[in-house]
Amino acid sequence: MTKAPLRPLDQLEETILSRQDMPDEKSYTAKLLAGGVPKIGAKVLEEAGELVEAAGESAEEGRQHTICEAGDLLYHTLVLLAARGVRLGEVEAELARRFGVSGLEEKASRSHK
Repeated sequence: MTKAPLRPLDQLEETILSRQDMPDEKSYTAKLLAGGVPKIGAKVLEEAGELVEAAGESAEEGRQHTICEAGDLLYHTLVLLAARGVRLGEVEAELARRFGVSGLEEKASRSHK
């Protein structure tokens, strides 16, 4: 039986993890990972700001720009997760756990350190 193709986010995660395991000096992902959470975190913040700006643009151009910036933010978020040893499946499980729970209740139930 053939193996089902990976979903795009799973495939991207696998690529990021391979760059983490076998860094290549020509790889942007490997350079981000080498910079650690501070470097990756700065990129996540930058991309989040760009996503919000794009979402505020008008008409179709703003829509397409929003899609591109959302992709950039998701990519950088996956790199940050990899740097912390967190798998996408763990985040999916956390989101699944929250279904059926009020967002306000869920947020109030978190322990604050």
